[in-house]
Amino acid sequence: MSNLLYTIAVILVIFWAIGFFAYSAGGLIHILLVIAVIAIILRLIQGRRL
Repeated sequence: MSNLLYTIAVILVIFWAIGFFAYSAGGLIHILLVIAVIAIILRLIQGRRL
């Protein structure tokens, strides 16, 4: 029985870690998308001036 509880605890910790890092990566992806959109807009604005 203790082996089963240990296995469940390890699985829960693994899922918690995946969820934590996926949430952090999700925030990072949004920041990178905003930077990419700003870069595209700046390139369009500078391209029209030339």
